[in-house]
Amino acid sequence: MIEKICDRLLTVKSIVTIILTVVFAVLVIRGTLPSEFMTVYASVLAFYFGIQSTKREE
Repeated sequence: MIEKICDRLLTVKSIVTIILTVVFAVLVIRGTLPSEFMTVYASVLAFYFGIQSTKREE
């Protein structure tokens, strides 16, 4: 079970999402969140969770 979770976390889209979330948190804490980053971050999250929910429905 742990191996399955690790395999899912090590996919490219998961790594990108985790990195973007860490960068987002750092920018929010520093108070320097540009609106362009927010647009990219929201798009990536929407795509990631959209794909994930589509796979579950199939």
